[in-house]
Amino acid sequence: MNRRTMLQGASLLAPILNPLLWGEASAHAETEEKKMSIVCHIRYQIDPFKRDAFERYAEAWGKIIPACGGDLLGYFMPSEGTNDVAHAMIGFDSLAAYETYRAKLRSDPASKANFEFAERERLILREEREFLRPVKK
Repeated sequence: MNRRTMLQGASLLAPILNPLLWGEASAHAETEEKKMSIVCHIRYQIDPFKRDAFERYAEAWGKIIPACGGDLLGYFMPSEGTNDVAHAMIGFDSLAAYETYRAKLRSDPASKANFEFAERERLILREEREFLRPVKK
């Protein structure tokens, strides 16, 4: 057996052996790294007197976002320093997947209710989106 044949065989066995050798976390990490090629970063300027209501709004997205196809990396509330800026990060495998997700959000009843809650309570003063790509490890 030459080196090339051995390497080809090893690459075919890697998906089977990695979970056995390194546990499910390794297989999951590789899948997540390949899956998420773009991250939508949302920067919110919020009413600092309505942080509790914004946190309730953010918690609701914890179920809605995955149900509509996004990989919620997290919502982040102000802690020390600036008291009116919050962040969210959501992963997608492509911009096309993001567009599909946005279409699902517009028709999802829980999503509509959460948007209406934020508007009614006037929680969000400004919202900015930017798209980032992860740096390979």
